[in-house]
Amino acid sequence: MDDKVDDVSRDDVPAPSRRKFLAQASAAAGAMAVPPAALAENGANLPPNVPEWSRTQGRPFLSPAYGLPSPFEKDVVRVLPNPPAAFPTGTRTPLQELKGSITPNGLFFERHHANVPMIDPREHRLMVHGLVERPLIFSMSELMRLPAVNRIHFIECAGNSSAEFTRPTGKTAQEVHGLLSNAEWTGVMLSVLLREAGARPEARWLLCEGADAASMTRSVPMEKAMDDAMVVYAQNGERLRPEQGYPLRLLLPGFEGNMNIKWLRRIKLGTQPWHTREETSTYTDLMPDGTARQFTFAMEAKSCVLSPSGGQKLDVHGYHEIYGVAWSGRGRITAVEISTDAGKTWQRARLQEPVLPRALTAFRADWHWDGKPCVLQSRAIDETGFVQPTRARLIAARGTASSYHYNAIQSWNIDANGGVTHVHA
Repeated sequence: MDDKVDDVSRDDVPAPSRRKFLAQASAAAGAMAVPPAALAENGANLPPNVPEWSRTQGRPFLSPAYGLPSPFEKDVVRVLPNPPAAFPTGTRTPLQELKGSITPNGLFFERHHANVPMIDPREHRLMVHGLVERPLIFSMSELMRLPAVNRIHFIECAGNSSAEFTRPTGKTAQEVHGLLSNAEWTGVMLSVLLREAGARPEARWLLCEGADAASMTRSVPMEKAMDDAMVVYAQNGERLRPEQGYPLRLLLPGFEGNMNIKWLRRIKLGTQPWHTREETSTYTDLMPDGTARQFTFAMEAKSCVLSPSGGQKLDVHGYHEIYGVAWSGRGRITAVEISTDAGKTWQRARLQEPVLPRALTAFRADWHWDGKPCVLQSRAIDETGFVQPTRARLIAARGTASSYHYNAIQSWNIDANGGVTHVHA
């Protein structure tokens, strides 16, 4: 199981008051003033004039029937890896463009092993068998008649940020951390299905299999299955998208993304893990001594500042609000600390509600930028006491041969011109 990196010692600095920062911002109003020309390209649309869009009839209802973002947001999209792989298998969420902790369905990251199957929900079935008293086959209509729950949880690919073990890669938060998204999920607790089938006392593991051409399979411990695991058919209020497992997927809150089997078709109960291809030749952590850690399920505490972040630019000196997200596969985030001097000193950020277990938690902090170069960082602390490690401490514990579970502190360098770039500090 996972070896935890030792806690990082903290110098807890009381968070300065918001009133103080706003007062500083007000005093610097001259520096922060933005010329009207910077607010609009067409001066005719600025007050006191009546803008062009107020003088013409708008588009009609239901055009198109499924709502779409404004055309002015056309660049807020998922992207392939940079540079794209010869056979791309995933897209990344534009984290730095999102304004809350919930990821819209159309921007939720993708990761596939054999592309996306198109499944007729009327013909899809979920089989539960193995060490059970009553092997069962559920149709979608039968599953959707069972008591449902709504839960908010993140999913993060085990390989998210993995290139950071060796070098800084990617320019933006999307390119570095974009194999991460958060949603409200609707479905049935897996424990309900296992009780209905009569799971036998000797059953300790489940083999969960998808209906894609890869027959993606992973072994899941019974403790997780009976705790908070779900079989879900809806995401953010609508049925799953095909790329998210339509019509049915497994949700294992806090566990690495590949274990949340999409297009779920089979669950088999047994006494031992199955040691499938996806948990032997891949999704293991190669250690410096040549051994490999297997079954490192939980994604450990991690955070990232999204504003300001790579690819953005600070146009004015003075007040800026630092914004980002933090998450942990081991429970709730209890604190996030911010440093603007590459980790020499830290201050507490404000956590935004809701603060939920195994879900993205937004954080904010007040900051007065004096125009000097600096390095901006965040570190998360979860309810187990685990502290997000520095990159040096993570590599000292795990080496650089692994491709999974990178959760070191992220650093953004801000130069004297306000440009923000990705660095290792």
